[in-house]
Amino acid sequence: MRFCVASLPPLPWKNGKGTTRELALREDHGRVIWRLSLAEITQDGAFSTFPGMARIHTIVAGQGLLLDSGETTLVAKPHRPLHFDGGLPLTARLLEGACRAFNVIYDPKLVTASAQILTGDQVITSEGQHALFVLRGILDLGPAGTFSSGEGLVSDHVVSGLMADDAQVLQIQFTPV
Repeated sequence: MRFCVASLPPLPWKNGKGTTRELALREDHGRVIWRLSLAEITQDGAFSTFPGMARIHTIVAGQGLLLDSGETTLVAKPHRPLHFDGGLPLTARLLEGACRAFNVIYDPKLVTASAQILTGDQVITSEGQHALFVLRGILDLGPAGTFSSGEGLVSDHVVSGLMADDAQVLQIQFTPV
């Protein structure tokens, strides 16, 4: 399944402090297995909670944020996937203005998830469910298509391709528990 941020409508957060675009969703009988979204964070405030879920939060534009629960402080830095409990009640504080974050929210009873930023020239995924999201540049996946910044793919099959010289791609891998 191919997706493009520009073609998806922004939806307001529950608390009204930002917007998000749902990029992909995998469910089983109405139960969320995982969800991918791209959030615009424009002001400090409460972070949405997802009890029973795990989260990977990756800043893809801007300088990042501090996430504080009163007991724990997490630092979300650019291009560094941050894993944490989705049910953790956090307050976010922007570090130098607005930022954009790619979010992976998943049920850890059903799958594990990992995320990494790829640079270089080649992309090869492994078996199983995975997603690729182009942060910068061009990704050519041959028969699966060519993708530019803000576009991505969710697949259950191995895909391989080439990245342009300056490309950055966020790769997410899901593994059944």
